[in-house]
Amino acid sequence: MAARAAYVLYNGNLMEKTIMAKNGLKNRSGNPVWIFFTSVKLTVIVLLLLAVTSIIGTLVPQNGTQAFYVHKYGEFFFRLFDVFDIFDMYSSWWFVMLLVLLSVNIVVCSIDKLDSTWKIIFPDKVLFNVERFRRLKNTEMFVSNRNLESLESMCRQLIEKNFSMAVSEETDQVVAIFGERGRWTRIGVYVVHLSILLMLAGAVIGSVWGFKAFVAIPEGTTVDSAFLRGNDAPVELGFELRCNAFSVSFYDTGHPEEFKSSLTVIEDGKESFTRDIVVNDPLRYKGLSFYQSSYGVDSAKSAVFKITSRDSGMTYSVKMAIGETIDIPESGGKFTLDEFVRGYNFRGHNLGEGFVGRLSGNNDSDKSGLDTAHGSMGTQHGEADHSEADHSEADHDHNEAGHSEADHQKAAGRSMNSNETELYIPVKFPTFDKMRRGAFAFEIQDYEKKYYTGLQVAKDPGVLYVYAGFVLMIIGCWITFFMSHQSICVEIRKKIAADADSGKSDDADGGYDILISGTANKNSQGMKLKIAKIASRMRDI
Repeated sequence: MAARAAYVLYNGNLMEKTIMAKNGLKNRSGNPVWIFFTSVKLTVIVLLLLAVTSIIGTLVPQNGTQAFYVHKYGEFFFRLFDVFDIFDMYSSWWFVMLLVLLSVNIVVCSIDKLDSTWKIIFPDKVLFNVERFRRLKNTEMFVSNRNLESLESMCRQLIEKNFSMAVSEETDQVVAIFGERGRWTRIGVYVVHLSILLMLAGAVIGSVWGFKAFVAIPEGTTVDSAFLRGNDAPVELGFELRCNAFSVSFYDTGHPEEFKSSLTVIEDGKESFTRDIVVNDPLRYKGLSFYQSSYGVDSAKSAVFKITSRDSGMTYSVKMAIGETIDIPESGGKFTLDEFVRGYNFRGHNLGEGFVGRLSGNNDSDKSGLDTAHGSMGTQHGEADHSEADHSEADHDHNEAGHSEADHQKAAGRSMNSNETELYIPVKFPTFDKMRRGAFAFEIQDYEKKYYTGLQVAKDPGVLYVYAGFVLMIIGCWITFFMSHQSICVEIRKKIAADADSGKSDDADGGYDILISGTANKNSQGMKLKIAKIASRMRDI
């Protein structure tokens, strides 16, 4: 787009300078500031700088965290890039200044050429030079024996049909009919100029008054604000947004195929509307766009536990909701499911997602050594993310031969009081609770996940200007490259017949020579074909 704009600007300015030279017009050459801003070189240089900076903005992630940039580029380059606002480049002062400089350049160039272009498009009187048309290369000539009035009427009708106007000029020997069309097409360059100004204005407006933020909404939860990328500052939405449900489907490889959020807009305490969104199909409301960008497991709705009796060897399958309490079979006491955690730290290893519950009224509460179990564990519910490397290391640590039975008991349970024991039951390690050596071992067979949806929130008040500029760019380029200012002249001249015996000439019987010529400021070959087509019609008539 930048290359095409530069081409249009360059050719438009060059064309207008040629026209001004032909008409004896001068620009404001006495002002060096004016000369600087009317320079085509300035246009090309600024466009190249914008192209280079856009490449940099594509390669360097924008609006990230300081820790991310320091880790990726190192301390030195982080400080260097930070000085020049590379991490938020499109809102930096120097990028906005480049846009303003290009805008001023375009406006000044347009004003500088407007007077001459206006006189070409709207002349006080249409004049033409027959002698100039006689010297053109695109000409067709033939002879007709019809009378002058009939020829003139025929030629005028054809010109009026193919061109927007027809003007006649007569002398004793010659009748010239002039026609033209497309004077207005010279404004094509100005339409391109206006389109670029609109797009630049949209970019500046979006940079100054727009923002990009992020919000994570758990299923069934309502939010009224989002957090700006980069500094995590809250920004009010002006209404409430609720995530009713979230669903995700997976390929056979385990990668997500599609994830979808059902969102409801709530305003003044009333539900306005509900809509499902997927990737690349955002929800738009009151100037804000909500894009589906990520998701994750927030908690669990319920879990199915496999409970194994140590004495009888019997296994029982029980489905429980968060906060529910059940009676353990074989008079094993009670078990309460307290919460779902996304991370659990065991001896420096994150065991990942799991469930925390309480055993009461069973023999586990009487085991010795459990009161100090978690003194060496250090629990961190929901703080750490899990990884496959941590899982393998933790699993190896659980089965290491050097651990004593007391250590295994400390790994799985903590005595809360004389009647209760807290348990952590991980999702990734089914045999983990067996190390507790309790009367019953708990294992997770399945659980119903409760997701959160990650939404990118964008406000860009300049987007309408950009769209309008894009439409005008297409129109302006079409006018500039595919339409032209065309003019034609049909000259009807009396053909003089010579008397073979006397050598005298006779004006009465010679017929008429018809010369057709034309020109166009673009697409000369197309104009040549049009002249040949008109000449063919005249011959046929």
